[in-house]
Amino acid sequence: MKKQILLNPGPVNLSERVRKALLQPDLCHREAEFVDLQNSIRSNLLDIYQMSHIQWAAILLTGSGTAAVEAMLTSMIPDDGHVLIIENGVYGERMSRMAEIHHIKHTALRHAWNEEINLEQLKAALQQNDISHVAVVHHETTTGRLNNLSEIANICKKKNIPLLVDGVSSFGAEQINFTDWNIGACAATANKCLHGVPGTAFVIVRRDLINQANVTSRTLYLNLKDYLKQQDANGTPFTQSVQCFYALAEALIEFKEEGWQTRQKKYKQRMKIVRDGLTSLGIQPLLNEKECSCVLNAFHLPKGMTYEQLHDTLKENGFIIYAGQGGLAKTIFRVSCMGDITEKDMQRFVSVIRGL
Repeated sequence: MKKQILLNPGPVNLSERVRKALLQPDLCHREAEFVDLQNSIRSNLLDIYQMSHIQWAAILLTGSGTAAVEAMLTSMIPDDGHVLIIENGVYGERMSRMAEIHHIKHTALRHAWNEEINLEQLKAALQQNDISHVAVVHHETTTGRLNNLSEIANICKKKNIPLLVDGVSSFGAEQINFTDWNIGACAATANKCLHGVPGTAFVIVRRDLINQANVTSRTLYLNLKDYLKQQDANGTPFTQSVQCFYALAEALIEFKEEGWQTRQKKYKQRMKIVRDGLTSLGIQPLLNEKECSCVLNAFHLPKGMTYEQLHDTLKENGFIIYAGQGGLAKTIFRVSCMGDITEKDMQRFVSVIRGL
């Protein structure tokens, strides 16, 4: 099969060293070697944002980013809690659906998918409701918008309300100030900005908050308190995906060689090539550059072309893009720039579109 350059928002093209890590020896998850592997990953995840290992914990589970978000919501919000969920895309709305399924008291602060979060509406919602937590998507990949966590946090911090952050497609590439932004937990995954493989997800939690959360178990598999207790004791409650752990461990070593700021710079350089190139061809971005994450941008479809036509032509030339969702499915396409790809790849991508 011809190599495809994955410009979808995960999974990503793997580096050769991460791919080779998958071939390490078979390992039982109850052995000391697995404990060492698990502990190294937990430690290196905290080091990405220079977090205190005493105040914070990285909790690993086998599953997708959605599993991590669901584990965060079901484990961090106490039985008598009330979470305000900010929606301006598919993934904010997905958190509301999770709250509904698990009978978690919640209020949704709804916005159109292409809207930035209205801070005055946020203040009013906090004033009108007895809110214990605020849940928000950092990078809403529905549109590529990077929600302004700093401003949201400033409002919530005045009321001592912790943030529960869906950082699935921002962790490792965007600034996340865990302490100053009063973050209680952040859910993320291996196979996006960290350049691992699908199958391992994690939640970064404040130890004091998860220990204080009085939660009648809402779920067996996604109970973060159980994971934390057993992982701190060098165990794991369930079978983990060992090969995926190998890959993430190697990806984190690779990540440490550059850090999140350098990774962000690379993403921005790649995305600039795409934005400048497509704009020169009359293909306009959905949002202004200052509103977007460095990870993914959305663009209006070329005039007279369907998404299916654009996708299939690009795939024939070795590139995989991503469709719009819901009401945007027939009007936009999305381009990400994560993974083991190069600026030359992005330049060739623009050249292919130029030749349509």
